[in-house]
Amino acid sequence: MASSPLKIAVCGATGRTGSRAAALAAVDPRFHLAARVDRARAAELEEEAGEYGAVIDFSTPESCVRFAAACARAKTPFVTGTTGLTVVQRAQLAAAAKRVPVFAAPNFSRGVTLMLHLAAETARRLADFDAAIVETHHKGKKDAPSGTALQLARAIQEARASTAAVPTASLRLGDAVGDHALTFAGPYERLDLVHRAESRDVFARGALEAALWTAKKKPGLYDMLDLLGLR
Repeated sequence: MASSPLKIAVCGATGRTGSRAAALAAVDPRFHLAARVDRARAAELEEEAGEYGAVIDFSTPESCVRFAAACARAKTPFVTGTTGLTVVQRAQLAAAAKRVPVFAAPNFSRGVTLMLHLAAETARRLADFDAAIVETHHKGKKDAPSGTALQLARAIQEARASTAAVPTASLRLGDAVGDHALTFAGPYERLDLVHRAESRDVFARGALEAALWTAKKKPGLYDMLDLLGLR
């Protein structure tokens, strides 16, 4: 017998990626898109969080942590792709994850997730190589460096047990979806790891897959490395 569609709400549903997540969910039989939440409906979501099988969030850092807290109170799985969170806000997400499964990923691309895995492995194997990141996004993106660039830098630092900053350049150009280039440079050679997103649908569809996965999990803080078994 086929399982019932997962009833979801999409927050930030008028934004670039949130609107695509809502549109894809609306035509996917695995989902029941019950609410498209914009800024005007944010308060309603906080009151209605318990009505959904999962909440997907592409809003703002301030809204993200409020929605996460509401989902924690309601025991509703929470999936967020919101970037630009402060240290305090990331701690608030972690607190919510003690009560409900929280999936937080600045990038829902499987390709980027594998890039993170390869970045850590390369940083260990080529420990004497310099590393640097260049990321490019649309000119409306507010946070810089991107969340994915920060993840790449952390992967290198953790692999090398180092706190040394990884040089990162951020470009904001036109309607660029998202490019990340990681370079390891050593004596007489250079290795480049590059990922280019061709459409925001890769992030939107990834968030939907994450919601299906997270809805079956116990409380905890998860990301794409967990989903792909790369942790």
